[in-house]
Amino acid sequence: MRALYREHAGPLFAYVLRLVAGDRQRAEDVVQETLIRAWKNAGRLGGATGSVRPWLVTVARRIVIDGHRSRRARPPEVDPSPLEAVPAEDEMEKALWLMTLSEALDDLTTAHREALVETYFKGRTVGEAAEVLGIPSGTVRSRVFYALRSMKLALEERGITA
Repeated sequence: MRALYREHAGPLFAYVLRLVAGDRQRAEDVVQETLIRAWKNAGRLGGATGSVRPWLVTVARRIVIDGHRSRRARPPEVDPSPLEAVPAEDEMEKALWLMTLSEALDDLTTAHREALVETYFKGRTVGEAAEVLGIPSGTVRSRVFYALRSMKLALEERGITA
């Protein structure tokens, strides 16, 4: 448990701190709860090959989401008179997904990221992307193929599965 804490607590705290908008106390609570769950599942995690960090990140993200949802399920009682402004729609899930996607995109090489951005995010055809990037269309297709494979692996490392 000490080795797990030494290796993963710092990066996990930094990750969770972003998820909870800089609330250090909440981030510490989430990291503590994550490590307690890791301790309770030590038998299952001990036999796992590779790093347990993706599992820890997934658990921490779910704890943050569950905490957010539980606060929404029973909001604090307030005086109804100042309710002139309607609150905006909750964007927590979308924000978490975009953060995870952005981090996964950062793991790609520049060439692969450019090919994905041009084809998937900007909606260009392979030919249009090839023209913008100044490379043959076959190269764009190849880069998109390998970029999608790399993105899948990067997302799986962060606990996102298709």
